[in-house]
Amino acid sequence: MKKSVAIIGGGPSAFLLGAFLEASKFDVTIYEKNKTSGRKFLVAGKGGFNLTHSEPIEHLIKRYTPTGFLEEALLNFTNTDFRDWLEKIGIPTYIGSSKRVYPKEGIKPIEVLTAILTHLKEKGVAIKYEHTFSDWDANNNPIINNKAIKADYTVFCLGGGSWKITGSDGSWLNTFAEKDINTKPFQASNCGYQINWKSDFIQKNEGTPLKNIAISCGDAIQKGEAVITKFGLEGNAIYALSPQIRTALDTHATARVFIDFKPSLTLEKVLSKIKIATQKNTTAILKKELKLGSAQIDLLKTYLTKEAYLNIESLASNIKKFPLEITNTATIEEAISTVGGIDLGAVSKNFELKNMPTQYCIGEMLDWDTPTGGYLLQACASTGVSLAKHLNEIN
Repeated sequence: MKKSVAIIGGGPSAFLLGAFLEASKFDVTIYEKNKTSGRKFLVAGKGGFNLTHSEPIEHLIKRYTPTGFLEEALLNFTNTDFRDWLEKIGIPTYIGSSKRVYPKEGIKPIEVLTAILTHLKEKGVAIKYEHTFSDWDANNNPIINNKAIKADYTVFCLGGGSWKITGSDGSWLNTFAEKDINTKPFQASNCGYQINWKSDFIQKNEGTPLKNIAISCGDAIQKGEAVITKFGLEGNAIYALSPQIRTALDTHATARVFIDFKPSLTLEKVLSKIKIATQKNTTAILKKELKLGSAQIDLLKTYLTKEAYLNIESLASNIKKFPLEITNTATIEEAISTVGGIDLGAVSKNFELKNMPTQYCIGEMLDWDTPTGGYLLQACASTGVSLAKHLNEIN
């Protein structure tokens, strides 16, 4: 006789779990509280639909914090495996110039979602919409639409606390905490970070990108670009430092980051270019010899003293390591993703809740972190497939 699997939440981790559970062994039902599924999936696609990242798996694994927690899942279903599976269900992909993986040009996010849902239907996976989880009954059966659901296995795929408009609002956190499941408050990640800019600088440079830079916080360094906003900074070069910035903010109330405006050049090379320049004007040297943009030059001119700006050694040092103080994160409502949720110590290596056997949590509701660029979706897919393989093996 087939075992029953109740999957609560209709997002990427739920889809991949349902897709890889063996139909001969399981009757699978996905319970989604919205009228449609995959809403966060579609919202994410509006900004450029990175499905995963193409870097070698041994490098990709290191993009996740804490290191090691997701390693087995990512090896169970790698970024290459994900692309192969998408190809099988009719979604060819390509690698962009950023090494991110996208659906083949012309394929819209809704078409990707439709292909996945069609595949699930063909496998016999049922999806019930407008079905909301609220609690458990006295026998630890999940209560959905005020009715206890009995299943051999229950898998929660409730998402994190970002993108509330899609239904991923983290409202389940207290319900789990009341069951003595260790949880952590949600915090914003992959978000803007507050910098108290000088008024004359931000009036001139708001909305300007800082391109081809590297930002460091502690021992972590990330190349890319960041955009100057009225609030502070946002963009891939700062998003990837979210764990280090949050730690510093929690510890010191502020976080110091450093911008390297010319990561392709050593300090010695920057110094040499300034010294041998034929231009007399410092600003002209920065533009012509070092190819710095106007916003980068304005940062140096605004925040350095006149003496420091005109001193060759001091100027070169700041070009390579320009300090900025972060005072806060953007709100969760503005964040691309969140950390927090189910404490990793509350689940086994197969994502089973330690104090609720046969019930599992996967995807973004677990307390892990990673930058944008396809890594979030990859981990959600990998946890779903990894759990499916585990359940297939034990049944």
